[in-house]
Amino acid sequence: MKFIGITGGVGAGKSAVLTYLSSLPGVRTMFADVIAAELMAPGGACYDAVKDIFAGECVYLENGQIDRPAMAQSMFADDNKRKKVNCIVHPAVKQYVLEQKEEEEKKGELDFLFLEAALLIEEHYDKICDEIWYIYASKEVRRQRLAQNRGYSEAKIDQVFASQLEEAEYIKASAKVIDNNRTVEEMINSVAKLLKSKGE
Repeated sequence: MKFIGITGGVGAGKSAVLTYLSSLPGVRTMFADVIAAELMAPGGACYDAVKDIFAGECVYLENGQIDRPAMAQSMFADDNKRKKVNCIVHPAVKQYVLEQKEEEEKKGELDFLFLEAALLIEEHYDKICDEIWYIYASKEVRRQRLAQNRGYSEAKIDQVFASQLEEAEYIKASAKVIDNNRTVEEMINSVAKLLKSKGE
């Protein structure tokens, strides 16, 4: 089994790549954001510790689930709070990922295990993945997608871009670069060829 990390800038089309990969036999995909949300949900390993950080704030719904927009707004307004949450959640996500990797290796049923994470490089997943694949799209294409698909303003897009690594850093840390500037079909063809080369 090959354990591969998928990363790329916001709007590069990581979700489209992962959707295609999820449809293939012998492949399992994991998403760091989904894992983090589960760990912060009631009963999750991070729930109590994270809840303590937001004591007295209205960032939880009546059923105990996180009000994600409210929590995001609170963290955006307080960098210290964001760092505290990250110090709790990121190590827990990594521990979960490692446990899943070990389980899948023991089962021996998968050809590929993929992990998608925005902070794959910053959180040093390159040390536990067999290799990193970088999903590339130009800033112009990403701007267009973020405006059309998420309704982001130009100011919001500038803010998101400024918070992420430079393209050269992604490329330096990645074994493969997948061009996702054009159509979904072209991206699928590129990924299919890459998978075939890994299986030979």
